[in-house]
Amino acid sequence: MTATTLHITSGDTVGVNLAQAGLGGDILVWHDVLYDGDRCPGWPDADGITARVEFLFRVTGGGLSREELQRTMRDQYERLAAASAYKRRVLWFDACLFDQSMLVHLLACLSEKGVRNLELIEVASFPGITPYHGLGQLSPAQLASLYDSRQPVTSAQFDFAMRVDRALAEYDVTAWKELAGMSSAPLAYVPAAMARRLLEEPDPQTGLGRLESLALDAIRAGNNTPTKIYQAVSAADSVPQFWGDTTLWAIINGLAERQPPLVRITGSAVRLPQWESPHDLGKFRITAIG
Repeated sequence: MTATTLHITSGDTVGVNLAQAGLGGDILVWHDVLYDGDRCPGWPDADGITARVEFLFRVTGGGLSREELQRTMRDQYERLAAASAYKRRVLWFDACLFDQSMLVHLLACLSEKGVRNLELIEVASFPGITPYHGLGQLSPAQLASLYDSRQPVTSAQFDFAMRVDRALAEYDVTAWKELAGMSSAPLAYVPAAMARRLLEEPDPQTGLGRLESLALDAIRAGNNTPTKIYQAVSAADSVPQFWGDTTLWAIINGLAERQPPLVRITGSAVRLPQWESPHDLGKFRITAIG
């Protein structure tokens, strides 16, 4: 290893742009939807990784093979374990639910390994970009301009991160409500992120979470292609947007697989392709049932 800095972030686009930002160092892009699904808090053992692979295999509709997922999960934890060898470790994360759930998990894992000399860059807005959803919207130069805003991660933030990571991993809805109700927190964007997570819980009357409801509303309004549905849901949801196309396609597939189904998918497959696929996404049509 020749680099002295490790940059850790949450999106492939961000990773590519960080590599072009002139900051130097190695880049670790984390891949997981840590606000959802069964998992253990903190550093997973081999069985925990295997269980997570099975969950992600289902989430991606088989678009990513078990072998590829296993390799990704194993490699990223191996690289995280090697973080102690760097002189500087910088975490780049957004205010959204996706990033905040990842941030608390990484802080919990690194703390467990005794790596506490970390710097954090959190971004909830950027001049001239409205609506701002995340770091993936920023150019390499814009990312570089944020570098001097990094702050050391405090002991209170590590302790809080472990609390939040455990609440998410253990599906502790009572804890989510407590976290969402905090007027201030050591990690400032966690309360809003947890409030958004609570909105994804099934509504007592409809049985749908917020993203499911927004998707169904968009389809009932006549948006019948994946692209149009994505645009309509993005416009209707609150910022920052924590989900991407893969998540939304999974939501639509779920609406089609309900009993009774709420939407009908027509195209070259019975499900929208959520990852690597030979099927042309533009040829799919989605219509509401009933």
